[in-house]
Amino acid sequence: MLFDDTERAGRFAPLAERMRPRSLEEVVGQRELTDPRGTLRRALAEGVPHSMILWGPPGCGKTTIAKAIASESAAAFESLNAVTDGIGELRKIVARASERRNLGQRTLLFIDEIARWSKSQQDALLPHVEDGTITLIGATTEHPGHEIVRALRSRLKIYPLTPLSDDDLREVIARALADRERGLAGSYTLSEPAVARLLLHADGDARSLLNALQDAATTMPDGGEIDEPHLVGALGSRPGTYSAKDEYYAIISALIKSIRGSDTDASLYWLARLKHGGADPKVVARRLIVAAGEEIGTAAPGAIAVANSAFDAVERVGAPECWIPLAAVTSYLAQSPKSWAAYHGLKAAEALVESTPAYPVPAQLRNASTTVDAQLGHGQGYVHASQPGGDRITFMPDALRGTRLYRPSGSGRDLA
Repeated sequence: MLFDDTERAGRFAPLAERMRPRSLEEVVGQRELTDPRGTLRRALAEGVPHSMILWGPPGCGKTTIAKAIASESAAAFESLNAVTDGIGELRKIVARASERRNLGQRTLLFIDEIARWSKSQQDALLPHVEDGTITLIGATTEHPGHEIVRALRSRLKIYPLTPLSDDDLREVIARALADRERGLAGSYTLSEPAVARLLLHADGDARSLLNALQDAATTMPDGGEIDEPHLVGALGSRPGTYSAKDEYYAIISALIKSIRGSDTDASLYWLARLKHGGADPKVVARRLIVAAGEEIGTAAPGAIAVANSAFDAVERVGAPECWIPLAAVTSYLAQSPKSWAAYHGLKAAEALVESTPAYPVPAQLRNASTTVDAQLGHGQGYVHASQPGGDRITFMPDALRGTRLYRPSGSGRDLA
């Protein structure tokens, strides 16, 4: 049987919900928050919980921690989901919180996916957080530095949460298998290959892990050992390897830095992570073109043309086959010599433009396309670079003559 008949009231709840920790003591991982000597536990012990943002990937314990904090602080717990709830629901909660405050009771407001709220909606929280009417716990998978307004962010402590480790997830599995009140009541075991496969599938997400375990157990109503073939049949395809745009940009950053560091193996690994996570190959191809210009530049001028060919291949071939030329170009760029000379030259030129007057183009560099231009001396004295005397022509404004912006440098033969 899947779980005890004595627990009929919660028997239809998902295993992940039934096994949700009821206190911070039961929370697996996230030791910065659960450490009895940490800031949060000390604040709870003193009866003064603080407002915060719990920032991390799905299944790492954000909602669980929020509910545990409410339980341990003896505060009334209210919750909103920023995807479905708005200012109207917030006003009702604030009204109830004000009444409780008059009676000496705290209100903890949990807002899931708080980054989905607009700036004006987030601003509506400010006075109530400021005066202590509510203690706010926001949960988000998005980067709070990008998605939470500065005024609100300054009033909150940000706790970064990490995906659970394999050891953490093994503990979650052990609890779910053994728990007779909420779990699988000792009716099932997992072979070690099945455990390894389950950990790979979960990728640090406890909710995903427990859902997969429940799916596998549901197809074995009489209990027994869940082996790897049975588990694979219940799992389906493995989910993508990133779930939030911050992680996507982090992987892009890792790809570019691996190319810059000439680590072909790492470059291909991060490229594969992008492919597996569902990245748009056109976006990846554009980033490779930028990398060819920025990281390789004049050390191997053909790299930009090679990178452009990858974008052409993506448009002509399409997914999934286009990832093959993307891999070839990624490998080529990683193995190419590197130079930032052109990149830094552009930055130096931009700084010069910002800090100096907009000097007029010298007359000899202008085109004499009309009689008026000719009368003004445009083009006079200019000698084509291929002709005798062409090497004596200067191209900078007189005030900037002799200024050096491009300085060859890099790991390969640079253009001087």
